Amino acid sequence: MKKIDISAAPVRRGTGYPPPYDAPCQARERAQLGEAGGLTAFGVNLLTLAPGVWSSQRHWHSAEDEFVWVLEGEVVLITDDGKELLRPGDCAGFKAGEANGHHLVNRSDRPAKVLEIGNRSESDGCVYPDADMISKPGDDFYRHRDGKPYPPS
Repeated sequence: MKKIDISAAPVRRGTGYPPPYDAPCQARERAQLGEAGGLTAFGVNLLTLAPGVWSSQRHWHSAEDEFVWVLEGEVVLITDDGKELLRPGDCAGFKAGEANGHHLVNRSDRPAKVLEIGNRSESDGCVYPDADMISKPGDDFYRHRDGKPYPPS
């Protein structure tokens, strides 16, 4: 069978960000549809954001493209260029290596659901322009901008 049972997909709740950067993302939920489908070249997540919750800290990837599509509710896309309201049917893409930090924030009074799609790259690093935080290729932890690792949480 190829149909993915969304209710049986593994779900990641919260974030591995170090404090205090973890707080606005603690209530996010990602149903890992790509994992449930056995995909290895790219990831697909069904992201649920309760009111007030962020998708992530604002960030950009060195070697991973990202695509988001709003399915339910509304979110505010925040980039270096400003803020844009995204509603069901709206989508946005973020090219690998483009240093324009982005994230989604649910500023509404109801949950939002967003489909996230991105390639997987072992050579990817991530920069968080609003936080003293980066990740380097191969890292499974976060570092200060000076390269010093955050303590394990």
